[in-house]
Amino acid sequence: MEREVMIIGAGLSGLTAARVLKEAGLDVLVLDKGRSVGGRLATRRVGDGVADHGAQFFTARGERFWKQVEAWIDAGLVRVWGYGWSDGSLKRTRNDGHSRFVVNGGMNALAQYLARDLDVRLDVQVTSVQYTGVSWTLTDSQENIYNARYLVMTPPVPQSLAILNRQYVPLMPDDLAQLKRIEYAPCLCGIFRIAGDVALPEPGAIQNFNEPIYWLADNKAKGISEETIVTVHAEARYSRKHYDAPEEEVLAFMRTYVERYMREGASIVETQLKKWRYSTPLTTYPQDCFVAEGLPLVFAGDAFGGRGRVEGAYLSGLCAGQTLVATIKG
Repeated sequence: MEREVMIIGAGLSGLTAARVLKEAGLDVLVLDKGRSVGGRLATRRVGDGVADHGAQFFTARGERFWKQVEAWIDAGLVRVWGYGWSDGSLKRTRNDGHSRFVVNGGMNALAQYLARDLDVRLDVQVTSVQYTGVSWTLTDSQENIYNARYLVMTPPVPQSLAILNRQYVPLMPDDLAQLKRIEYAPCLCGIFRIAGDVALPEPGAIQNFNEPIYWLADNKAKGISEETIVTVHAEARYSRKHYDAPEEEVLAFMRTYVERYMREGASIVETQLKKWRYSTPLTTYPQDCFVAEGLPLVFAGDAFGGRGRVEGAYLSGLCAGQTLVATIKG
């Protein structure tokens, strides 16, 4: 059966676009290679606790996203965690006046909320995309075939371009060149389950981009975990240099940072490492989404719109959805 719109990627951009399309009465199917929706809106159960290990919080700098955040607050989905972070020094936590929002139950709960009543297929690894001149034909790793009139690509752009079979998807040279300019930084994420307590500055996190380990957050202080679970993020240069290093080596280095804030008698009882190859867009595309010339194809994600992160991902998905609604409905 041919669908009106197919979306690859069930992260924030893909789910936002799907909701816009569904609310306009269009038939849309979302495919994702993961076991859960959300992409970097990622929350993991660790022992009796949970940890956000992708996006840690978000801000709302623009009016369009702020209105959506207000609706999520009214729905009891999100709340303010704080207004700034300590850099780990003796200085007080810096308050820049911007609310840092978190999701009740963990960041992935936002993705679950957006995915409600959408047609989402998980564990689907799309391996080939072809355009016939009239519609799209997608093939997955199990040789299943999917057909659609319009296509939205929301994975990190290098992954999207790898999926597209350019022998059968005639991207214009200028389009391809602009998409290839988009670059990302990796991030190595450590998860530390601790018996006992930690003493991170209020409201329970440190952010210091001058350190190789720039982010530490206590998920218990964040209000999403019953156990003390500390999430650690390495900055881009360290992550790139050590991306393929042995896990025990990376976790041992991260451990030295965690131990600085452990209270007397506390001990680390479990560690995990998560690798994000495409964590933060370094080079972005200025518009909120990218419409391929001469093709019913739209690219979206946090690398579009020049903002990055959660707000950018949401607005990009919104742009992709609204663009297709306008195109299909005429």
